[in-house]
Amino acid sequence: MQLGKAFFDLQLRFAHRVATVAGMPLAQALLDYTNLYVRWGLGREFDATHPVWQAYLCGLASSCTANQDWTWHFYQGRRAHDIPAPAAASVGCFAYVLAGPGHIRLHFHNSDESGQSPLAASRREHRAQELAALFDLVQRNEPPGVRVLGTSWLYQIEAYRRLFPAGYLATAMPVQRFRNMPLWGQFLDRHGALKPEIAEPFVQRVERAADLQGLTACFALQPLALDARVEVFWSGHGIAAGTLQGPSNAA
Repeated sequence: MQLGKAFFDLQLRFAHRVATVAGMPLAQALLDYTNLYVRWGLGREFDATHPVWQAYLCGLASSCTANQDWTWHFYQGRRAHDIPAPAAASVGCFAYVLAGPGHIRLHFHNSDESGQSPLAASRREHRAQELAALFDLVQRNEPPGVRVLGTSWLYQIEAYRRLFPAGYLATAMPVQRFRNMPLWGQFLDRHGALKPEIAEPFVQRVERAADLQGLTACFALQPLALDARVEVFWSGHGIAAGTLQGPSNAA
C-alpha cells in the first residue's frame, strides 16, 4: 500500500493536539500516539533513543505544518524500510502471520478486484470461502491447539464480524493502541489515500477535545483484540470436515 502524505499529516495534527492538552513534549506524543515509529521500519521496541528516531526528532520545528512537511520528507527516505511482516499464508483478502510459539495473527487487506466493497453483502460468500481456505492451510501447516489472534477496528463492523464464528467474536476486548495500524487504518482506503468522510469529522473532534480522554474518544472505531483456540474456526467454518462452506452463524 502506498501511503499518502495526508495520512501522516493527520497523525501530526493529532500528536500536536495531544502535546497541547496533556502538557507533554511533542517528541513523546509522536512516539506514543502515532504510528510513525513503525512506519520508519524500526520494529516495535519503541526505543526513544534509536538513532533513526532521534534523527527524525532533530528535524522537528514548532509549527505543525512544518512538521507535517518534514515528516513526509523523512518518510520518503524510510519508505523502503516500511515492510510488513511476511505472511505464513494468504488467501484472497485474508492472511495470517506467525505471532510467537503457538500463535498466529489474522490480517485483512482489500484485494477484491470486483469494484465492490470487499465486505459488501454480495461478496460475503467469497470472503467466507477465503477464510475457510485459509484455515484449511492453518490446519495442515500449524501445530494442533494454535491460538488465533486478531486486532482491528474492523471487528466493530457487522459486515466483517459476520464472517467469523461466535466463539472467536466472544473474546473481543477493546484496546488502545495509538502506535499501531489497527487504529489508524480506519482512515485509509485500499490505495493508502485518506478517507475524507472519516478524517474530516475526526479532525473537528480533535480540535474540540480538551483532554486525553476526549482525544481517545475522537476515533469513531476503537480496535478490538481477539484471542481464541483454532478449533472454534474449524467448527464454525466446516474446515475440520474438509468443506469450504461459509460460517454457520452468518446472518
